[in-house]
Amino acid sequence: MSKVLLFNPRSARTKPRIPNSILSIAASIEGLHDYVIVDGNLETDPEEKILNYLKSGSYKYFGVTCMPGPQLKQSIPISKKVRELYPDIKTIWGGYFPSNQPWTVLSSGFVDFIINGPGDKCFPALIDALDNGKPYELISNLMYMRDGEVIKSPKDELYDQDTLPQLPYEKLNSFYPLRKYLGKTYLGSKTIAYHSSMGCPFKCSFCAVVPIYNARWKGKSAENIYKDIKYLKEKHGGNAIEFHDNNFFVSEKRVAEFSRLIMNDNMVWWGEGRIDTIDKYSDETLALMRKAGCKMIFFGAETGNDEILKKMDKGGTQSSAQIQAFAARMAKFDIIPEYSFVLGTPADTPEEVMKQIDFDIAFIKKIKEINPKTEIIIYVYSPVPTEGSDMYKKVLASGFHFPKKLEDWISPSWENFDLRKNPLTPWLTAEMINKIKDFEVVLNGYFPTVADIRMSGLQRKIIQGLSSIRYKTNFYWKPYELKALQILWKYRQPEIEGF
Repeated sequence: MSKVLLFNPRSARTKPRIPNSILSIAASIEGLHDYVIVDGNLETDPEEKILNYLKSGSYKYFGVTCMPGPQLKQSIPISKKVRELYPDIKTIWGGYFPSNQPWTVLSSGFVDFIINGPGDKCFPALIDALDNGKPYELISNLMYMRDGEVIKSPKDELYDQDTLPQLPYEKLNSFYPLRKYLGKTYLGSKTIAYHSSMGCPFKCSFCAVVPIYNARWKGKSAENIYKDIKYLKEKHGGNAIEFHDNNFFVSEKRVAEFSRLIMNDNMVWWGEGRIDTIDKYSDETLALMRKAGCKMIFFGAETGNDEILKKMDKGGTQSSAQIQAFAARMAKFDIIPEYSFVLGTPADTPEEVMKQIDFDIAFIKKIKEINPKTEIIIYVYSPVPTEGSDMYKKVLASGFHFPKKLEDWISPSWENFDLRKNPLTPWLTAEMINKIKDFEVVLNGYFPTVADIRMSGLQRKIIQGLSSIRYKTNFYWKPYELKALQILWKYRQPEIEGF
């Protein structure tokens, strides 16, 4: 029985969340191998904690889940240190970042394998193969380097989520009190982070999920979701839920059934979905969802330009007209739509890029007129290596390229790239980036997010008053007075910090 150290690096979130990805790997080896969990979000010095475990000499495997952005700041230096001090330990990375940047990760010299997608079967199979000298080449969902080339094994079908082992919440509780993961948010005083499905059935050209799941989706049944939530409520006091599925609302039947099950549990919840999917829901289902506690839904609106929506391969039927009509429809059911927009998409000339930025700014303001409660999240377009995408081909033709060295990803500029705030793309000038950021500051001043539970009513009135002239006259240039207040009051940005 080999010993495994599983590491969840620190994210940008201000409140720790249940590390579902690490727990799914832990569940896959439960009873087969001993393991410990180190959570960088709850450790002052996770590197020291990890090295203290490893100095016993009994650990053979170091598993790391790694999303783009801040998690790299711990994943990279700690993995490198583990290789320097314990070269015989096999380091295995999983998560969106290594799956999308396999050559950079594997050529670093301190990552041996990448789990390319769900690791529920791949991870234990890989450990078994390495322990017993078996070939690992035929294990699905695996990436590794051979003779300077990245080898990708075939992708497995997505697993029936109801057949996978239960997440070992109590085992996690033995390492870190589970109550520390149930933090106070806009939704509730003890908010549960939960994944009920894997993948997404669409192929948006800018989405990091697409290369991993290839338009596939599998969801846990409403009954089993409810059982887990009921357990976390009764055992640990959870009273709200963030569903972190890539697309929680794929199945109206599943959502309606879950809503009926949780109707009387006084739980408030949030999830991510698509406008054109949920717009097909009946009024009865939407009313049921709200009655059952659905308070807000995150949607990728992306742009008000129908031509660009087609270039983004949004699929489905999403359009500018639908984005507007749907915002109005959500108001009728008192469900807050949280629309994200991607500004700064590539175009043939700088003038066209700026014209599109201006168009989307005007479109966002139109959405706010239709439904002022609509939450707006603004991202700057960041390329994702999606093979066959026309938009990504244009990105490459512009001269853009990702870092070739893994350590370069933890420079400040590339960390901002991963947060989709500063993409380092050749077609975006400083003037364009400043315009986007300045508008975002003014917008957040005039419409402070409801998710910032720290802001007082007086603070909201002050910053709204200061923002009003700028917002109404379209004067966004250098809003230093608003930036100062947002820094002073530690204004929360949900797209970075969560609720």
